[in-house]
Amino acid sequence: MRSLLLLISCSAAFAAPPFSLEQVMSRPFVESLTAAPAGGGVAWIVSAKGARNIWTASPPAYSGRQVTSYTQDDGQEINEITWTPDGRTIVYVRGGDFERTAEAPNPRSNPEGVEQAVFLIRADGGEPRRLGEGRAPAVSPKGERVAFLNKGQIWWVAIEGSDKPAQAVHARGNAHSLHWSPDGSRLAFVSDRGNHSFIGVFDPAAKSLRYLDPSVDLDSQPVWSPDSKQVAFIRSAASQDATVFGPKRSGQPWSVRVADAASGAGRQVWHAEEGRGSLFHAVVASQQLIWMAGDILVFPWERDGWVHLYSVPLAGGMVTQLTPGEFEVEHVSPSPGGKEVLYSSNQGDIDRRHIWKVAVSGGRPSPVTSGGGIEWSPVMTSDREAVAFLQSGARRPSHAAIRVGSGPVKELAPQTIPSEFPEASLVEPEQVMISAADGMPIHTQVFMPADHKPGVKYPAIAFFHGGSRRQMLLGWHYMYYYNNCYAMNQYLANQGYIVLSVNYRSGIGYGLDFREAKDYGATGASEYHDVMGAGLYLRSRPDVDPARIGLWGGSYGGYLTALGLSRASDLYAAGVDLHGVHDWNVATRNFSPSYDPQKAADVARVAFESSPMASVKNWRSPVLLIHGDDDRNVPFSETVTLVEALRRQHVPFEQLIFPDEVHDFLEHSRWLEAYRAAADFFHKHLGKS
Repeated sequence: MRSLLLLISCSAAFAAPPFSLEQVMSRPFVESLTAAPAGGGVAWIVSAKGARNIWTASPPAYSGRQVTSYTQDDGQEINEITWTPDGRTIVYVRGGDFERTAEAPNPRSNPEGVEQAVFLIRADGGEPRRLGEGRAPAVSPKGERVAFLNKGQIWWVAIEGSDKPAQAVHARGNAHSLHWSPDGSRLAFVSDRGNHSFIGVFDPAAKSLRYLDPSVDLDSQPVWSPDSKQVAFIRSAASQDATVFGPKRSGQPWSVRVADAASGAGRQVWHAEEGRGSLFHAVVASQQLIWMAGDILVFPWERDGWVHLYSVPLAGGMVTQLTPGEFEVEHVSPSPGGKEVLYSSNQGDIDRRHIWKVAVSGGRPSPVTSGGGIEWSPVMTSDREAVAFLQSGARRPSHAAIRVGSGPVKELAPQTIPSEFPEASLVEPEQVMISAADGMPIHTQVFMPADHKPGVKYPAIAFFHGGSRRQMLLGWHYMYYYNNCYAMNQYLANQGYIVLSVNYRSGIGYGLDFREAKDYGATGASEYHDVMGAGLYLRSRPDVDPARIGLWGGSYGGYLTALGLSRASDLYAAGVDLHGVHDWNVATRNFSPSYDPQKAADVARVAFESSPMASVKNWRSPVLLIHGDDDRNVPFSETVTLVEALRRQHVPFEQLIFPDEVHDFLEHSRWLEAYRAAADFFHKHLGKS
């Protein structure tokens, strides 16, 4: 008896104390790490309870300091930060959601309206100066002007003086991907014409506009040669296939081309082989095609079924695989001087990310970071003395860090993590493999209640991420949306639920065949096998009450939540569906306007059969529906239509609607309200442990 009392006492002593949703959501989120072109400094963005600001750090101390001073949770994002060539001034964009080109969202319903505009500010602080309405700034190499986009057209403005912005190019199509030539004499860009696109080159001195090597295909990712005479780019075959959410393992091969900037004449440098890797798949990088030292071009390719980096000489010839192995490369950046490439990958640690570097001449990649953390977005400082990156852990939230030489990793701004954040009370999720209903092995992470006791049956919740091109990790995520989801899963575990985060098929991180899973999405909903597998796994656990299993997710995860409730209300007792897809025929048109269900009857039939609306008559379990009515990803009508059907069947539902809010909620307060409502809903229908 004495031993038992001691065990109970020790368990209570080590049990994590409860924390509030506000506390766990107080963590900062960092993104957009960028190295200055001179001076060795770095800049990044910190979002703290909805207030977004730019921070910088410089050698030798690398002590982070806040540069801007925005204080409100006003739904106005900051992004697209870049530097002037001397490394003394930062240009950035404020406003908008940076996902879809449309009018700037106004989530606070401000009657005065909002705008998306380009600003600049000294790196050592001061007041920001508005340059003009627009986005996607590109600072000229001489630092005298900034080109940017406004409503799909190219504008520019002088950095010094009081000149007003002016439209630099009047052209058809929507421009994007602005890139100055290294000598600053010309500006390359992509001209999107809908079903095809060109690489344009604007010469201000000659007042000329030339399109390089034009074709019927989709040209993108322009990159200049160091001598400013040539432009390399990627060409993908045009296609009338409007299918968006279905497997595409092969197609017409893409290619790398190079063109003379003066004459426009082009030639093929290299092309992908048929089969695996014939369709281009991007990494996370400012440029997918990188012109490196020695006239070597570096790009991602999936020839072996995994996203890897390859190089090819400008003159053509055989490609060299720089990153061999069964893992995937994700965040990529070149080193100053162009002799090495930095990247993040899940090599040897498939549910995390670490930083690596490799010489473009080939050779074995070498690790920059390792261990139990997660690292991404590497950049090398301009003096080549240090590598900065973003970092998190299972408990430690995202933050900027740096490693100088072979020294230890240093956090750049530990003061951004508030004292109220309950770091010590968080749990470390456990990597668990489960079997889908059709036998496919699926990676998951299990969050256990900190005070888990033998013999107790707990309520359980399965979580499904969005995307579907996403992967949840064994720690705080590198994307804002899923960083929030990780906080919510930690909170639910702290409230006494066993939480299962499911990396279902069609997600990333596990190779091309997993990502392009047979019959996924609108072509058969094969991910439903993973939804069932998750529920059956939870039901089989001796510490789970089989009558109290719920599920939740947003966007694509909302789709899978609705699919689970419409097909398996006997397994899932309740669900929370955030802005989910309920009819693929509606959602597909939002991403591919040319999609016409009436002209593709067989495709449309399968798409509908793969949708929750097709099986809504079997829906019995209660659901909480959450949606912003300015959603530019999943039409708000998806929730309107579902509610109408649920009402006809007398299915209990609750709704939380955010007027003027977008898909990835821009206001921190909206996330708190949504997650608070979700937790209360689960408490009501599943009960706490």
